[in-house]
Amino acid sequence: MHLSLIIPIYNERENIPLLHQQITAALEGWKHSYEILCVDDGSTDGSAERLRELAARDPRVKLVRFRRNYGQSAAMQAGIDHAAGDVLVTLDGDLQNDPADIPLLVARLEEGYDLVHGWRQHRQDAWLTRTLPSRIANWIISRTTGFPIHDLGCTLKAIRRDIAADLELYGEMHRFIPILAHWKGARCLEVVTRHHPRRFGRTKYGLSRTFRVLLDLLTVQFLLYYSASPMKLFGMIGLGCGAASLLSGLATVGMKLAWNEDMTGNPLLLLTALLAIVAVQFLSLGLLGEICTRLYFGSQNRCHYTIRERVNLEVSDAETSPASLRVHRRAA
Repeated sequence: MHLSLIIPIYNERENIPLLHQQITAALEGWKHSYEILCVDDGSTDGSAERLRELAARDPRVKLVRFRRNYGQSAAMQAGIDHAAGDVLVTLDGDLQNDPADIPLLVARLEEGYDLVHGWRQHRQDAWLTRTLPSRIANWIISRTTGFPIHDLGCTLKAIRRDIAADLELYGEMHRFIPILAHWKGARCLEVVTRHHPRRFGRTKYGLSRTFRVLLDLLTVQFLLYYSASPMKLFGMIGLGCGAASLLSGLATVGMKLAWNEDMTGNPLLLLTALLAIVAVQFLSLGLLGEICTRLYFGSQNRCHYTIRERVNLEVSDAETSPASLRVHRRAA
């Protein structure tokens, strides 16, 4: 087994040498070979120079540099695209994740799981501005998605390559990796990992990030349940608005017949017209969504399912997803 450690770096100049020392100490004499793939997300504090120095001394250190800051999801995706390992391990570059937990995660992965993610049970962060909002957000996400998890924000994860290759990370979707992987059929496990207070630099996360994560939750919910058939969502809303418009129209006519109410001055008539227009719009949006979904899956040779195993079958390029093709080409 070959291991790829994916580490997004953004202004962590003081932490980089110490992180390399901790990783080397944690994996010294380990039975698996590994590479350290650092993705510099547009750092401006000299982090790139430190990474180049490490790469010159240690050939296991690989570096991918962005032209500017694109965010952690983009850095994670770049790490997945450039990694060569059979197992990918992601961790932060701020020394708060403990590299000594990596063998534990990989060992649980070898038990048959596809993804093992950390749980910072004893989190060493400010309680009011980071720990409490994170717990509230995790509780909401767990209840909304039905996926039992305590700590979506923990970057420390071990994931098999075939699962990672099927992920599409953008925006701030890196936080939802366990949920997205579970949706694709991955067997996931959460384990308690160590967490340390930040020693150098400043945190890149604040209270405002919690609200952005909750907004991304709406996107995840749509992807989980309605990405393959948007009409199920927009069509039901449209039918509901249409039914409400019909009831409002019948009430308007009934008031005219029973009490000779002026229909032009009745607000229910305006509500009837408004709901009818909204119903048509939602139904049209559902149809457009269905067309876009068919174009997405058809033109890019994508499938809305994933296959865990094939037996006595030869896999042709036409049967393989673009993400898997990248893996096969890289392996070749």
